[in-house]
Parts: sequence; C-alpha cells; structure tokens
Amino acid sequence: MFNARALFAFIIVGLLPAPGWAAVERETFEVYVNIPTPQFYVLPVDPQLVQREQVLNYNPVISELSSLRAPFDVKNTGGAIGARLEAEPFLYNGNDRIDLRVTFNGQELSLDHTEVVSVLDAKPGKRVHLEIAAIKPQDDYRPGRYFGTVHMVFDAIASRF
Repeated sequence: MFNARALFAFIIVGLLPAPGWAAVERETFEVYVNIPTPQFYVLPVDPQLVQREQVLNYNPVISELSSLRAPFDVKNTGGAIGARLEAEPFLYNGNDRIDLRVTFNGQELSLDHTEVVSVLDAKPGKRVHLEIAAIKPQDDYRPGRYFGTVHMVFDAIASRF
C-alpha cells in the first residue's frame, strides 16, 4: 500500500513533461523600415496607409460615400514638390464606375504635373493632407462591390535660384 508521501511524489513526477514533450510556440514578424533622404520625402504619417485596403463607407440614408483623408509629411530642401496621377482614379464593380477626385495639400491632381507644395513650405518640411473623394454619378450610386487603385507620383522640383 502506498503511503501519502509516495503517492504525492508519484503524482508530481506524472505531471512533469516527459523529455521531448515540451510545448513550443513560435511567432514570426515581418519587419522593415523606410528611411527617407533628409533632402526629399513624401511620406504618409501612418505608414500602413499604403499597405492596407482603404474603405470609403457608404451612408444609405443620404446616399453619400465618405472620403479618405490622410496626413503626409513632405520635404524638399532643393525646391518645390510636384505631383500627378499615373492613371485616372476610379472604383469599378465590373459594370459601373465611380470616379474619384484626389487632392493633395488642397491641389486637385490630374494626369498633368502640378506643383502641390511651394518652395517656401517644402524647404523646412510640412504636414499636408491627402483627400480621395468619390464623385457622385448623376443617376446616384448603383449597388455593388467596387474596387480601385489610386496611383500618385511625386517629384522634387529643383529651385531655379
């Protein structure tokens, strides 16, 4: 018959993990950094802005889409900053299209190059805003799941001084 001390020792030994039965958890993280040159950069304040799909919320009561607004830090020690769209911005569901208006620092962007930050603001650096807004169709929004991509190109405009 077991005495109490032997029974306790048996229970403790039985609860200990056997060699090779260790519990293991592993985590994997992808890490990166984008360090811009101190002379020129156009960077979203939230670095995940360009890595995540952005949602324009639909309000069915007033039939409106919310706009995307995001701050950017900009700088060009050698002059102004220009921008343009690489392609027309729109959302598409396979049948219907919703055009988008893109403004950067209050300047509407098009396929043509536009100065969006002046020399005076670009040289010391500044925080400016991007806005992407839907242009409501004349016959209202049609039901569906819409997707699109906005391609912007930013350039350092050299000062002429």
